[in-house]
Amino acid sequence: MRESTVEVRTTATMTVEEIYERHVKPLSVAERLRLLAMTAQDLAQQPSEPTVKRKRSIMELHGLGKEIWEGIDAQGYVNELRKEWDHRP
Repeated sequence: MRESTVEVRTTATMTVEEIYERHVKPLSVAERLRLLAMTAQDLAQQPSEPTVKRKRSIMELHGLGKEIWEGIDAQGYVNELRKEWDHRP
């Protein structure tokens, strides 16, 4: 006697299309509209998907604000700051 193999697929392993064809499509129009309303209400109550924060690099700041320092001598600027420090109480 030959044994037959029966494939059992749970809802968890079914695709959305398979769930629709097997479980939703056979419903009456009224039941499908009710399901649609329930799904819409559930989605409306869910918080929106969090935006994925990508890692940032300090190098993204490279050159930012460089126009502020155009024509300013870096060593002269530092010397001026040091003079101010000497005169603080």
